[in-house]
Amino acid sequence: MNLRRLLARSISEMVAGVSWMRGPADGLRVLMYHAIGTPALGDTLGLFSLKPDRFKQHMTLLAGWKQGRVVEFDGTALSGSGCRVAITFDDGYLDNLEVAAPILTELGLPFTVFVTSEFVRSGKAGFLSPSALRALEALPGARIGAHGANHVDLTQCDDRALRSELSSSRQYLEDLLGSEVRTLAYPYGAVDCRVRDAALAEGYRLGACSRAGVNRPERDPMLLARTEIVAFDGERVFAQKLHGDWDWYRWRKQDPASS
Repeated sequence: MNLRRLLARSISEMVAGVSWMRGPADGLRVLMYHAIGTPALGDTLGLFSLKPDRFKQHMTLLAGWKQGRVVEFDGTALSGSGCRVAITFDDGYLDNLEVAAPILTELGLPFTVFVTSEFVRSGKAGFLSPSALRALEALPGARIGAHGANHVDLTQCDDRALRSELSSSRQYLEDLLGSEVRTLAYPYGAVDCRVRDAALAEGYRLGACSRAGVNRPERDPMLLARTEIVAFDGERVFAQKLHGDWDWYRWRKQDPASS
């Protein structure tokens, strides 16, 4: 980690360590992971690949957490009561099946993997193959969502390319798995009102971006905030993020609901 990032991290931890909340905020908190134990796509700084032991530490803490409950990332999660946590993964790494899934199933924790369909179709190294994706989807508590066809910034697509990215990815996954795919994570968290409306028109019912925070029932289900988990989040920082002490970090990004 370079000096500038280390300094920013230290300041962030100090700010997060000062909490004025009595308990975690009510609402749906969606955790965002990427790779577990293997390199993440384009991740030159090593931020988005967690060591398996650290991931297991997070999940063990979450399984025993008394201030909230773990729920599936589906249409019922947003309207529940109390603090709910959903576990999600972006891109569709093979390690989600081989490393993360055994930990999650052992602990009885549901999770969703958002898959880039062309990575599956083309057999991209390090990502889920068609057979591996079927094996993952068959596990108890596992759900599959879409992550676009080619992992591109959807806000930069023209209308035709945008529709293709959204429709072809969902259709490929549904044909492969034989089940509906109605959840979406926008690649790079990039979404605006045009992308949101196009996703809804293509049949998606939940959309996840990357702006930090907790989601309350009035939140647009196509613009759900997520809490990003990175490689150097130890147990203390992970607990802070569950509690909401890092939600101030959302101000570094514009809320797509206001765009």
